[in-house]
Formats: sequence, structure tokens, C-alpha cells
Amino acid sequence: MGSGVQARVLIAARDDSVAGPLAEGLDRLGWRTVTARRLASAETALSDLQIEAAIVDLAGFGDEAEALAGRLKAACAPRRMPVMGIGQPDPFLKDLGFDLVIAPPLHPAQAAMRLESLVRTAVSEEEFELRLESFAERGHALELPADDPTPFRVLAIGEPAPQFLALSNALARNGAEVTGAFTAFTAFDFLHERPFDAVVLWAGDNPQEALSIAAGMRRNTRLYHTPALLYLKGDATLTSAEAYHRGISDVATPHTPESETARRVVELARAFRRQKAVRDALEQARHSGLMDAATGLFTRDLFAAHLARLARASRARNRPLSVCVLKLADKPDLRRPRAGGWVARAVPQIGSMIGRLVRVEDTGARLGPEVFALALPATPLHAAQAAGQRISAVIGCTAFEAGEGAKPFVAEFDMGAAEVTSPEAVAHALERAAAAAAGRKAG
Repeated sequence: MGSGVQARVLIAARDDSVAGPLAEGLDRLGWRTVTARRLASAETALSDLQIEAAIVDLAGFGDEAEALAGRLKAACAPRRMPVMGIGQPDPFLKDLGFDLVIAPPLHPAQAAMRLESLVRTAVSEEEFELRLESFAERGHALELPADDPTPFRVLAIGEPAPQFLALSNALARNGAEVTGAFTAFTAFDFLHERPFDAVVLWAGDNPQEALSIAAGMRRNTRLYHTPALLYLKGDATLTSAEAYHRGISDVATPHTPESETARRVVELARAFRRQKAVRDALEQARHSGLMDAATGLFTRDLFAAHLARLARASRARNRPLSVCVLKLADKPDLRRPRAGGWVARAVPQIGSMIGRLVRVEDTGARLGPEVFALALPATPLHAAQAAGQRISAVIGCTAFEAGEGAKPFVAEFDMGAAEVTSPEAVAHALERAAAAAAGRKAG
């Protein structure tokens, strides 16, 4: 890890042949790493650094591996930290605290994709804990749904080759409910009609078709996080590295026993179902009756109370926290629609768009008639600025009605962001962001 660069991932591995290539690849992908050879040094790194996730080579720690996940999570508490294992997936590892176990070899691109999902789930779980408290203060109870007891739903896409049928049978033996789709058109019909926890793609003689299905899933916001395993033929020219860079979650070949491949699919489905449950729980806030009626965002008072709680938690968890203020710009093109009340009519739609454009773990609020704010947990300043600019750009491409005979108008934002450095500095950070949005210096 370079000097002055914050590590994001801890790799616990006794063998350089595992840790070295993985660390080098993750570093290139923006997931800066630090490596620990012993459990004690891993615990020390976690207590000192803002580590977001850990990857453990299970084979290198033997019997000690059973205690690793629990001890690593305890070392950075109260910050939630996902632990990914490299080893053979097994249901009992979930009970030992591993959030996901992936069979070796673990490719850096594959690891980065899973890390993004696991870290977001951890931050979402932290945010849900805080929303429980904020909403309970106002007499509204949120609930985390109980674990879904139904079988994992897996969509198997591809020609009915013998190996593919054998894998489908192995999935059924592992408690998964398998639906078969023999063409891409049928597959997307199924994906749009019902939810699935994982997808298995049979590459067959044309792996590009399987990759195009995976790419289509990644372009769909509802399907983006659904994991996809690619089942390659033995003589396939496509490499695992190419598949992972194209959005595939895991790769298996005919040399991989069907029982192992089935366990890998079920493991991906389990992690995905947990992530979805947390996202659904956070969405409850929209229907609490405590939100701004026009936009569905947090009200000013609810946002202020929740932001203070977020700031205290961010210090305890050693995570960054940033705020962003978006204010409708005072442009000449907006004077006529403002005078006619058309800007005010567009604000509910604008607020609703902001709510959909932020991550589910972020908190969007309406502070005034034309002023919005975002609280962004686990987010440094540069990322908060990028989020505000992205939202401004998307809404800036939308045309709103300006009345009969008038051209539709475009809403532009003045944006400002600031990082919250301490719980005591919450108000000042919000003032700095608002001042930047207004084009002036904070006092």
C-alpha cells in the first residue's frame, strides 16, 4: 500500500501465493489492501484503520479459521465489517460469521464486485439501526424482515446440455428452486415477471450470448445486484478474467463437480437475499407517515435529528460522513416559470427523483421550498461531491412543464458538499455545504 493511501480491505493469508496477486489486483481496481499473516496483526490493523472488509484464506489458517470471522468483526465493532472467505462454500461457515465464501482461485475483479455488494450491505445495516432509533423517537417502529424461509430461486439459462441438467438437479438437492430458460428472450421474460436470487448462465458454444445477458442485467437497476454464475464448456476460449470484468459473479467449468458449483450458487443467492432484505427494510421509511408529503424525503426536523445520530455513529464506527446541499439555481430561464408557480409544481417531482437517485443507505431531505440535502454515510468528501454532481446532471436532463404556450424549463442546481469531522461539527458542516451551494464562504 502506498504512503498516505487509506487501506480499504484486509487480506488475512499466510501464503504469499494467495495474498500477493489478490492484493496487487485489488489495489489496481481501487480497493487498497493491507495484508496480515497472523490473527493478532489482523486485529491490530482493524482497530487502527478504516478497513471496510476482510478477505480470509481459510486454507492457510486451519482450525483457527473457525474463529477468524468472529474475532475480526469484534476487532472493528461497532463498525460492521463483512468477512469474505476463500474456500469451499459450506452452510456452517455462515454461522461462524462469514458473509460470503468463494471457492479458489479468487480473481481480483471477482473479489471487487463482491466487496462492493458486501460493504454496501454492511453500511445499510448500520443505517437501518440508526433509523430504528430516529423513527422510534417519533413513535414509528421499523422492522427488519425475518429471514425468508422459502427455497432460493435460481434461473438457469441455456441449452439443456447434460452437464447443465446435472447442475440443475444438484441445485434442487441443495434446496434451490430452479426455473429453466432456453433462450435470452425467455430469460428476460422470467427476470421481469418474478424475482430470482441468482442466475446460472450456460455458455455453451456461444459464450458471448451468455455475457450479453449478464450485461443486460447490469444495465437494469432492478437486476443490477442479482449474482450470475457462468458455466463454461471445457474448451471455451473465454477466460475467467474476461468473464469477471464483464460482470459475472463466479465461473465454473465441467471440471468443477456439480455439487460444488451448486453450493457456490446457493452461497451467492444467500448473500444477495440478505442484501435485498436490508434494502427493503430501509425503504419502509418512505411509508412511515413522517416524511415530507410532497417529495417523500425526510423533513427538515427529522433530518436534523437523524444527521446528529449519524455523526455520533460515524465517530464510534470510524467511518467518514459527508453532507451535500442542492439548491435550485437562480437562473434567468427560471424567472418566468417561478413567477407562474411552475417551479413549485415541479419540486415534488424533483424531490422524488432525488430520492430515487441516491443509494438506499443515504438520507435525502427537503430543507426548504427549493433546497434539498443529503447525508451520505461511509462517504468521504470527494465521493459526496461526485454524488451531488451526478444527481444535478441527471435532473438537469429533465424538462418540466412551464405552462401553456411556454417552453418546458430545465432545473439546474447549485451544489455544495462538506465532510462532517465530528459530532459537534454537524451544524457547521451543513452550513459549509449550504454556503458552497449559495456561492459564498461559511462564517
